[in-house]
Amino acid sequence: QVHLVESGGGLVQAGGSLRLSCAASGRTFSPYGMGWFRQAPGKEREFVAAISRFGDVLYAESVKGRFTISRDNAKATLFLQMNSLKPEDTSVYYCAATGRGISANARTYDYWGQGTQVTVSS
Repeated sequence: QVHLVESGGGLVQAGGSLRLSCAASGRTFSPYGMGWFRQAPGKEREFVAAISRFGDVLYAESVKGRFTISRDNAKATLFLQMNSLKPEDTSVYYCAATGRGISANARTYDYWGQGTQVTVSS
């Protein structure tokens, strides 16, 4: 079992930045691929970014060039640096872990955090 806890969400103006963190506990963090997803009210959960155990990264087109995913295996922590935020980035952001290869498909991921709210005002 992998327990994931997100933090770092909040309210920010458009054009601003936030850095999300996801602290992992339970099993060893380094073998897992990790991802960030988000879900806005009334919408389906959507892929944001993922990073493999080897450091390979994958981004949704909507966040490329603005968001950066990274991980610190020694601290068992996943990060999402979000710059140039837009009102349409407003969502609950979730981190997730997979024992398989990373993908944009939420069903690939075995463990999920509870989410952290990000609100971007115009």
